[in-house]
Order: sequence, then structure tokens, then C-alpha cells
Amino acid sequence: MSNGIAMERVEEIIDGYGCQVHNMIAIMQDIQAEYKYLSPEVLERIAEKLNVGVAKVYSVATFYENFSLEAKGKYIIKVCDGTACHVRKSQPIYNAIREYLELEGKQKTSADALFTLETVACLGACGLAPVVTVNDQVHSKMTPELAIDLLEQLRREDAAHA
Repeated sequence: MSNGIAMERVEEIIDGYGCQVHNMIAIMQDIQAEYKYLSPEVLERIAEKLNVGVAKVYSVATFYENFSLEAKGKYIIKVCDGTACHVRKSQPIYNAIREYLELEGKQKTSADALFTLETVACLGACGLAPVVTVNDQVHSKMTPELAIDLLEQLRREDAAHA
């Protein structure tokens, strides 16, 4: 087990694709869907099992914006910054969440590893702008105050289930 990732499960996913190089992206997608990111150990295992260089695997993982090489929180918050959301003030929502989570510099994940904050170009819910998703669940017509209320509710729920 490495950073919460069971290498046996990683190998099952790779083997499920027949260890074929042309399935590398699908393999990475499935592993990330399960663990929310691709660790260095996972990328090395993919390279080994597919019989390709580690540099090739890293180049694929870093080329596609959808892949994350950093561990993410339990709740992945995406703030839409597409045109409709932007003009309806999505930036103050992002700033409020960032401040609430005490994120600094390029940091995206809260110190307690509960939340990861990201921006996206468009979530495709322009009529509901401004929009925030939490683990792909859409929250519409958000304000900075509603966003903080949502995070506090998630924290309470998480603490109750701990």
C-alpha cells in the first residue's frame, strides 16, 4: 500500500486491459477514478507492466489536464469560471473558499486533506450560474456565503461519520 493506494488493485486494473500500451490512458483514468490521483509509484508500476519507459508514462500523465499527480481531498470542489459563471461573480466564491480552507500559494488541498479546490473553464450549467460542484454534484446560484455554508455542512457530516 502506497499513499492509500493498493498496488494489487492497480495491477488488477492494468491486467484488465491486457497490459496493452494503447490502453494506457484508459488504465490511468480507471486508477485515478478509484484513488483520485496518480502517485509516482503508480506511474512506475504502469510503465513496468506496460513495458514502456517511466518518462513516457509521465509525459502522458502530465499532458492531459484531467490527470492529477497530487493526492486530492475527500471532497473535490470545482468552481466554474466560464463566461456565464464569471460574469455572475464566481471569482469571489473561489476566493472565499480558498480563504476558508486556508490555502496558500499553489496549494489546492486543505491541510486536513478533506477538500481540494479547483477551477474549471465550464461545467455546462450556464443557466444555473454561478455553479460549484462537490464530487460532481452540482450546486447552483452560489454565493461566497452559500459556498462556506456548504463546506461547513460537509465538515459536520464528515465528523459525524468518523
